[in-house]
Amino acid sequence: MKKTTKLREILNSGESVFIPGCYNAMSARVLDKVGFPAIYMTGYGTSLSLLGMPDAGLATMTEMQMNARYIANAVDVPVIADSDNGYGNAINTIRTVKEYIQTGVAAVHIEDQVIPKRCGHVAGRRVIPIDEAVGKYGAADYARKEVDPDFIIIARTDARGAHGGTLDDAITRANAYLEAGADMAFVEGPTDVEEVKRVCAEVKGPIFYNQTGVSPRFSMEELRELGIAMTITPGATFRQTMMAVYDLAVKLRDEGPLAEKAFNEQYQNHPMGDLHTFAGFDKVMAWEKEFMGEEELAKYADSVGHQPNRDAAE
Repeated sequence: MKKTTKLREILNSGESVFIPGCYNAMSARVLDKVGFPAIYMTGYGTSLSLLGMPDAGLATMTEMQMNARYIANAVDVPVIADSDNGYGNAINTIRTVKEYIQTGVAAVHIEDQVIPKRCGHVAGRRVIPIDEAVGKYGAADYARKEVDPDFIIIARTDARGAHGGTLDDAITRANAYLEAGADMAFVEGPTDVEEVKRVCAEVKGPIFYNQTGVSPRFSMEELRELGIAMTITPGATFRQTMMAVYDLAVKLRDEGPLAEKAFNEQYQNHPMGDLHTFAGFDKVMAWEKEFMGEEELAKYADSVGHQPNRDAAE
């Protein structure tokens, strides 16, 4: 089954689904291994991990699309990707949607911010006129129908937290974007529970919720009661990674290179402790045997280093 079809089935099931965020192919594979039904590619995490720069419209479509391709091809589950504001007007949005479909992701969200955009949970955002935005979502719908009708378009409005914006404006925009052809509405930045309840009650379509930044946090049971279709926590993995790397770097600075040995021993029995197996060397051996012949495996004899699991490679 196509990943786009699989994600659409998840959406049509009516279940409330939690989708964590990844920032590169490695973090996506970890989430896939744990068993989530879908994965989200964070734009902030992409910009920070790829460029070392904030989510302020500095990552280009090429860079974002490249990361989406790496992630989608590293995992077996559907990927939802951040595609910023479509990287231009309605015509640019047509190309953006087609390019993202070709990466292998199953959905994108497109926001109604001006160019350059910025993270939905920092100040200083501005939105384009509603009529211009409606045209962009109509163009996105047109583009996906030409390539893959199952591909999901998520319309994100930043009107709630933008300069001069209101929740009323955001809800009006979300409904207009759904009418234009979007599959889901993403109202970014509600600031309290009552605002989230209003979004769920007044937006006439499935709700995509970003549980981060200024927005309230909910349990899975609460999300079901609210009727939210999909919930993301985009920053959890890259924030945790950033802090873990910092802590290890301090130990390396203060204790020297043997700090790495202590770190590795600490995680020896961890499910992710076997780096080479996680990376896929067992699979490489299996491919060698299948496509290059049994004699190719002779190179492993008396060879120093990690030995793939021959039983797993069978």
